Amino acid sequence: MNLHHVHAIIRKQRKDTLRNKPTLVQFVMFPAIAAVLTLSAGDLQLPPRYFVNLFSVMYVCMAPILIISAIISEEKEKGSLRMLMMSNVKPMEYILGIGSYAFVLCMIGVLIMGLVGQYPLQELPVFLLLNAGGVLISSIIGAVIGVVAENQTAASGLSVPAMLVTSFLPMLSMFNESIRKFGQFLYSQQIYEQISVSKTPLSIDSVIIVVVNLAVVLIVYVYMYRKKHLLA
Repeated sequence: MNLHHVHAIIRKQRKDTLRNKPTLVQFVMFPAIAAVLTLSAGDLQLPPRYFVNLFSVMYVCMAPILIISAIISEEKEKGSLRMLMMSNVKPMEYILGIGSYAFVLCMIGVLIMGLVGQYPLQELPVFLLLNAGGVLISSIIGAVIGVVAENQTAASGLSVPAMLVTSFLPMLSMFNESIRKFGQFLYSQQIYEQISVSKTPLSIDSVIIVVVNLAVVLIVYVYMYRKKHLLA
C-alpha cells in the first residue's frame, strides 16, 4: 500500500467537497440543527442533551452512507475512478483515502455536537468513541452501496432506505416497544441507548452487537467487492 496515493486521494476529496456543495452540506447539516435546537430549547422539560444525542446518531448513520456511496458512484459514472486505477492507485488505497477523509470530517461534526451538549471531559471520549463506531459501520455500508450501484441515481435509491432504517429506528423505538425489540440488534440503536446513559459503564452486550454489525457489513463488502469489483 502506498500512503502517498492515499494522501493524494484525501487531497482530491477535499477539493471536490469544496466544489460539491451538497456533499459539504451533509457534513455540517446535522451538527448545525442539533446546535440550533439545543440552544433554542430553553426551559423545555427534555432529557439531558436530548437533541445532541438524537441528531448525533442520525448524523453518523446517514451522512457517511450518503457521502461514501455518492463519491464512489459519481466517480464510477464519470470515469475518473477508472483513471485512478490506471494511474496505479489500488482499490484499497482509494477506499482508505475517501473513507478516512469522510471519517475525520464526520468526527469533527460529532465533536462539535459533544461540545454543544456540554459533555464533561470524562464522558466526551465515550461519546466520541461510540459515534466513531457508527461512522465506521455506516461508511462501509456506503462503500457497499457505491460498489453495487451502477450510477448516482441508483446509489441514491439504495442509500435512502439504508439511512431510514439505521437512523430512524432509535427515534421510533422510543415510542414503540415492538420496534425497539427489533432495533436492538442494530448498531444505531445500541449507540443511541449508550450515549443516552453516558454516566454508566458501556454495556458489554451493546459492544458485542456493534462489533457483530461491523463484522457483518465487512463480510458483505468483501463479498460484493469480489462479485462486482470497484469498477464494475
